[in-house]
Amino acid sequence: MAMTILVVDDSATMVMSLKTTLTMHGFAVETAGNGQAGLDKLKSGLKPNLILTDVNMPVMGGLEFIGKARALPGLRFTPILTLTTESEASKRDEGKRQGATGWLVKPVSGDDLIRVIKKVLPGA
Repeated sequence: MAMTILVVDDSATMVMSLKTTLTMHGFAVETAGNGQAGLDKLKSGLKPNLILTDVNMPVMGGLEFIGKARALPGLRFTPILTLTTESEASKRDEGKRQGATGWLVKPVSGDDLIRVIKKVLPGA
């Protein structure tokens, strides 16, 4: 069975690009357009092997989403990678405090993304 990655991003273009790259590498992909929608999916029983989230989104941003996702049962050790245009150290530090596993600054090539995923997701 394929490993599942939850992609949380408000950009339809970014979601489509990530979904294409990830499915080409054998991952199943679930998507959400903002942090609240991603949290709702997690609360309804989705147990992804990894989460990729943007930081700046409407309704609920990525940093708040990470903190709330980390508080859910069974998600304490799920790798969560941010994929964002934000590169400031203060944002990165806040991401770490909320529970982000890694911080990737857009644009990220498909090959680089898969390389990072394989580092943080055993068996990928």
